[in-house]
Amino acid sequence: MSVAELGVPVRPQRLVSTRLFRSELRLIAGRRRNQAGIVVLASVPVLIAIAIRLSGGPAAETEGPSFFSGITSNGLFVALAALTAELPLFLPLAVAAIAGDAIAGEANQGTLRYLLTVPVHRTRLLLVKFATVVVACFTAVTIVAVSGLAVGFILFPVGDVTLLSGTSIPLTDAIGRLALICAYLAICLTALGAIGLFISTLTEQPIAAIIGLATLTITSHILGQISQLSAVHPYLFTNYWLAFGDLLRDPIATSQISKGLVSAALYTAIFGTLAWARFGNKDISS
Repeated sequence: MSVAELGVPVRPQRLVSTRLFRSELRLIAGRRRNQAGIVVLASVPVLIAIAIRLSGGPAAETEGPSFFSGITSNGLFVALAALTAELPLFLPLAVAAIAGDAIAGEANQGTLRYLLTVPVHRTRLLLVKFATVVVACFTAVTIVAVSGLAVGFILFPVGDVTLLSGTSIPLTDAIGRLALICAYLAICLTALGAIGLFISTLTEQPIAAIIGLATLTITSHILGQISQLSAVHPYLFTNYWLAFGDLLRDPIATSQISKGLVSAALYTAIFGTLAWARFGNKDISS
């Protein structure tokens, strides 16, 4: 006699279960080092705003679009300046800490074999890991932007925003542009996360994967500053990160942005495929 004939209610089986994904997100959010990373990301905009407020003038410009000079006239520029300042190092490190630990961390702790005997298909596990990396990319960028907006609105005047092209738009429209910038940078960082996920399948030491990804990012930035290597610049995964300034022009300049999105998509596809191929054939010893 079947369960249905006995009158026992049968819970419908989900076609796609999010339990593993939600469990992974809770695990990442509960780690102390990730919580410390969030504090660091959120603190940089605060430090920038306080320093400029106390000094009474703009800070020195960094590489990329000019935003620091506009902070004293409009608090929204704190968020933009913070994104520019954190993009070369802090944001990539935050992504590296998640992506590098994704597979190598499980192998190092001896939980990877357990996960694969639950059972969890390797492709599904890798997709869940990549999905958490994507969430981490969007979360990291959003934290910087929201922190910058909050402290900027508290310490500096707020009103219409003058774009890089010289035209002014209402504050609400400028916040929408900021949201587009966050989405663009998160997509660029997702490509970095795919590279990190691949590196994470090559080792059982998460710190090695994290350092390796951070080293690749720094190397790409350095190569991008050498004019004699201009022929290889378009192929660097960091080459179009600072193109987000084109989203603050009127009309929006799409040439470099489009190239940045294509570059991010290609790097994500290539290294995502390499990670899948490596992880699918990897011997799990721990």
